[in-house]
Order: sequence, then C-alpha cells, then structure tokens
Amino acid sequence: MLHSMSTTVEAASERSAAEVNEEIRALWRRSGGTLTTEQRAEYQRLVLEWAAAAPQPSRAA
Repeated sequence: MLHSMSTTVEAASERSAAEVNEEIRALWRRSGGTLTTEQRAEYQRLVLEWAAAAPQPSRAA
C-alpha cells in the first residue's frame, strides 16, 4: 500500500521500514530504472525516512 507523499522525514517516519521500502521499489518500477532529478530528490527523502524507521542494531559493550 502506498501512502501520500510527505515533505518531512519526521512526519513520515510513522511508517514502517517495510512500507517505505515498498514505496522506494515502486518509485524505481515507475521510473523504468532511470530517475529524473525530481525522482532523485524523492528517492533521497525516502531513503532517509527508511533509515529513520529501520530497527537500529544494539551495540556490544
């Protein structure tokens, strides 16, 4: 399921990493493998959102 586009990572980070990943994949499918300048900006925003939503590994002491 795709969600409406958000302009900030904070507002969009309520989605799971899997949901954001699906949107990234859909962007690549729509683009045919070559991103326009606008699509690149969207991709960068999505990657930041995905990173914020992804579980963080715990560090060993």
